[in-house]
Amino acid sequence: MTSTHTQRIAAWYDRSASQVLRWRQRNHYYHDDVCRYVSYLCGSNRRVLELGSGTGDLLAAVQPAYGVGIDISGAMVKQAQQKYPALHFRQGDAHDLTSLEGEEFDVIILSDVIGFLDDVQTCLEQVHRLCKPQTRLIITNYNFLWEPVLVLGEKTGLKMPNPQQSWLAPDDLRNLMALTNFRVVKTERRLLWPFYIPLLSGLINHIGSLPGINAACLANYMVARPLAASQTQAASTTIVIPCRNERGNIADAISRMPAFGSHQEIIFVDGHSQDGTVDEIKRVMAANPNHDIKLMIQEGRGKGDAVRMGFAAAHGDILMILDADLTVPPEDLPRFYQAMVQNKAEFLNGSRLVYPMEDQAMRLLNLLANKIFAMTFSWLLGQRLKDTLCGTKVLWRKDYEKLAANRTYFGDFDPFGDFDLLFGASKMNLQLLEIPIRYRARTYGETQISRFRHGLLLLRMVIYAWRKLKAP
Repeated sequence: MTSTHTQRIAAWYDRSASQVLRWRQRNHYYHDDVCRYVSYLCGSNRRVLELGSGTGDLLAAVQPAYGVGIDISGAMVKQAQQKYPALHFRQGDAHDLTSLEGEEFDVIILSDVIGFLDDVQTCLEQVHRLCKPQTRLIITNYNFLWEPVLVLGEKTGLKMPNPQQSWLAPDDLRNLMALTNFRVVKTERRLLWPFYIPLLSGLINHIGSLPGINAACLANYMVARPLAASQTQAASTTIVIPCRNERGNIADAISRMPAFGSHQEIIFVDGHSQDGTVDEIKRVMAANPNHDIKLMIQEGRGKGDAVRMGFAAAHGDILMILDADLTVPPEDLPRFYQAMVQNKAEFLNGSRLVYPMEDQAMRLLNLLANKIFAMTFSWLLGQRLKDTLCGTKVLWRKDYEKLAANRTYFGDFDPFGDFDLLFGASKMNLQLLEIPIRYRARTYGETQISRFRHGLLLLRMVIYAWRKLKAP
């Protein structure tokens, strides 16, 4: 039964429905930004459910293949049906979604509605029933720091009046997510200045995206995924090993590789070695006929090109990268495998910056640069990362195929391969998790990294990623 609180909210918006268009036009800068960023998070051509869909503008903006909007206000639903007849709008209570029983959605949106719910936990429990493992829940709400400003705006006629709402902080939402079996993937804050002034608004809001300053932004965004049961069957794996002049490490890469998964495919991708690496790979392949080992000769240049080549040829359910220098021990890979099949995350990144390193494993300048880039990319991606430059990265092949299909969004200028994967995973709202590893010193060969040249390239990539991830 609909609560008294929810009935009051419905009556309020029934009375206000005729004014919505006027208020939306007056505050179009804020509403346009919400539509733009939610569309970026959602992607197009998906099965989308929006709770608190109002007059349907946001649901229409994300261009769903199949879109359903639920709103407590019958007057709002009627307007939405008239404006967007190709979408499906229904009057209903977000606390009781039994009318959708049996349906599953790719994306579920609650935009500026969470504060008006009588019982957020009950709503999220209902939402969970409509999720599949890949579903993403997108929640937007006002920053509680803005409460006095927005209340003043309503009293002075600058903002549409709203019924009294709950002002949930991000930590409140995280707690509710945990209670209802959701895990937060990433968070974002936008709009330091929600009013339109030509040129000035854009400049202020670009500045407002910077760390620290963004704590004062108006809009909070949270993306979450449902927690699903761990996989019961073993998955196959493909381990791609890019190599260039690593002859002395090839035999150890195979002899030290633990057995895990239902099948293990190992792909060496050689980048025009001059020290006999290719001959050594062929020798190891002949000496280990029971192992599924393949050799590919790189067509382009750079580790990123080698990884893409290996992943394109892979057959395993789970894709892994192992650097041929073996500074990340092959013995650590089973823990990555276990985290994937146990559904701990959807993208795993090794972290070399937790445990003490062997002497000379990483020079001081490299260590400082790694820490700076880690903080920068944690801000860019909206997820915590301690070591973005660790070469060991793991994801499901089905997710990589989607990532590769949308690679044009970021372009193809990453010679390392790390950021191509991290940026793509962030755009797909995959949950990232780091696994600490013991970083070892090289025992053969020399590093392929040019510290200053590649450092400048990384700086370029930070600027590029900011444009693509923070300013859609």
